[in-house]
Amino acid sequence: MTMIRALVVADEESKYIWDYFDRSRFRDIDVIISCGDLKPTYLTFLTTMVSAPLLYVHGNHDAIMLKTPPEGCDNLELKMQVIKGVRFIGFGGANSRSPKPFHYTETDVNRQIVRRMQEISFHGGFDVLVTHAPAHGLGDGDDLFHKGFSAYRTLIDLYKPAYHFHGHQHLNYGGTGKRILTYGDTTIYNGFGYSILELEFDIPKKRKRISYIKARYDWSRAYGRQQSSRTE
Repeated sequence: MTMIRALVVADEESKYIWDYFDRSRFRDIDVIISCGDLKPTYLTFLTTMVSAPLLYVHGNHDAIMLKTPPEGCDNLELKMQVIKGVRFIGFGGANSRSPKPFHYTETDVNRQIVRRMQEISFHGGFDVLVTHAPAHGLGDGDDLFHKGFSAYRTLIDLYKPAYHFHGHQHLNYGGTGKRILTYGDTTIYNGFGYSILELEFDIPKKRKRISYIKARYDWSRAYGRQQSSRTE
């Protein structure tokens, strides 16, 4: 069993961390996971002061990062990251037809995932999914802007990651109001604010790559079924 100690953050900068940082509180952190809508200076501060790699996705309020991205941090929307054998992949943005940066439709997200399919195939899947918006029906809200993406749910159905971390749905909003949900083999965690978590992974000694053609075929079938079920 592989253990990872993670600091998970999203949506709201912690005054406790930023103004009253106590290094002893954050000892032995292996990775910082940001689910979006946080200032780039805050993320730079975290990776510097905690002394751990920071993996992030963009939230719908993160247009400033196009000009001033966080320093010393890794964007999971660009490349999968592997830490202690655990594979992390991420997708940013929220459900919206606005032309603003990091506002996406369901079709946009489907295309983003298809573009990453070769990378997913090469790594034989992934262990942790990091997004800003939730998956559809799994901790999302009732209004259109806080509706989750079906594409994320299809990803979870296909690859059964150990964890899905998301933000966007503040815990004082509507929806389930729960920080943690269980969906099949996946623990879904709303990262609003900050949390320190002990994550467990059962990592095989050797992973098999997935055929890219099979991955594309399986995705097309599964995503098509997911969309059909929503329109019935």
